Amino acid sequence: MKISTKGRYALRMLLDLAMHSPDEYAALKDIAERQGISKKYLEQIVPLLNRSGLLKTNRGYQGGYMLSRSPDQYTVGEILRISEGSLCPVACLQYEHNDCPRAAECLTLPVWEGLYKTITDYLDGITLQDIIEKYGNVKNFNI
Repeated sequence: MKISTKGRYALRMLLDLAMHSPDEYAALKDIAERQGISKKYLEQIVPLLNRSGLLKTNRGYQGGYMLSRSPDQYTVGEILRISEGSLCPVACLQYEHNDCPRAAECLTLPVWEGLYKTITDYLDGITLQDIIEKYGNVKNFNI
């Protein structure tokens, strides 16, 4: 499993909103500028975050984006699943029911299940608020 720029930038965008504009709408150009990310690239990520209910949007003068919930209610796992899709290390674990014909005799399946559980538990155990509290005061911190 490798996290793409889409997943990393989605996380950075939401962290930026949590830190810089917690109670007001932020323009996408301002987020892009602060994060050093192309505005065009963020425009591709916003619909994913918006459809999933992670963002509030406001059009027009002083429009933009803001978090729809408090930062302690967003997990890194949720953000990455929305932006990346499944976080499964192998295809046979993508769905609730494993229909692989070899599943019953697969000696490596428990390894992949354990890895998937570890990844999920770890990423779902970290919130935006946790990241801000742990690293938000670091000098020259680039989210």
